Amino acid sequence: MNQKMPVSNAALEALDRVRRMGSVQARYSGSLRRVPQGIREPQYSGAGEDPRDPKKLSADLSALTKARGWTTSMDVGSLLGRWPELVGENVAQHCVPELCEPPKLTVRASSTTWATQLRLMRDMLLDRLERELGRRVIDDIEIIGPKQKSWKKGRRSVQGRGPRDTYG
Repeated sequence: MNQKMPVSNAALEALDRVRRMGSVQARYSGSLRRVPQGIREPQYSGAGEDPRDPKKLSADLSALTKARGWTTSMDVGSLLGRWPELVGENVAQHCVPELCEPPKLTVRASSTTWATQLRLMRDMLLDRLERELGRRVIDDIEIIGPKQKSWKKGRRSVQGRGPRDTYG
């Protein structure tokens, strides 16, 4: 009844690997404490603060944006993304930010009437942007009217400087 079964090479190799893995000891670079049986295990901190404790992502992101100089770009992205919320839905329907190069913002109005109205509201808009964004990103708002038709092309246009009267 005591028969030897043939052992494959793969099984012997696996057994050899397991034996070798047992001889490798785990390495830990932290502090170790002795327990009564002589086994060493990692020492963990108590309820106090520890450098290994997790940190809030917002603190690391704000430090990163300041270190890399991205705060202005982030503020511009926030301004453009929240434009309807910052200026109000009604105003946002009639004007769009066209170019934002701090400290100047260029806004295109849908009509000359709205351009005039926005020019009158300029100081109020600057104060509201500063309050909502948390700091003064924009110092000046340039308001331009709608794009006008170009008369440079067509049947009655003349190439070059055009007809001139010489008066004489």
